[in-house]
Amino acid sequence: MRGPVQITLVGEPHGKGRPRFARSTGHAFTPAKTRAYESALRYAAQESMNGEPPLEGPLSVVVVAIFPVPSSWSRKKRDAAALRNEIWPTVKPDADNLLKVVDALNEVVFRDDKQIVDARIVKRYGDRPRLIIEVREIVAADLLQRIAA
Repeated sequence: MRGPVQITLVGEPHGKGRPRFARSTGHAFTPAKTRAYESALRYAAQESMNGEPPLEGPLSVVVVAIFPVPSSWSRKKRDAAALRNEIWPTVKPDADNLLKVVDALNEVVFRDDKQIVDARIVKRYGDRPRLIIEVREIVAADLLQRIAA
């Protein structure tokens, strides 16, 4: 069993955008902003994997989205609350859309996202906005211990 793989993508986190439809043909397509973000994430994942083959078996994924503190907030609100995790971001993107961006890691970090059997999403504020994804192989005993805790 290999150690965890950690991927960091600097910049404001983005979730997977809704598919758009071409009026003329009715075909669905992924918005350009989503394609660009997933491409950057895939590149960061390739760098993290350093030529290693994709992980096999059941996986656990933790997605941490760190958002910038709104510039309109007072210094007191910013320093005293947001950066000490007393205020949590309840803004878009939705947690499920943040998790959907892990599709970009298919065939790079893991064979397919269907291998994910345990997932967690955390949104918080920070000085340096970024998306951090940690993927680790798990065994059944580990998962059962997490559930019981």
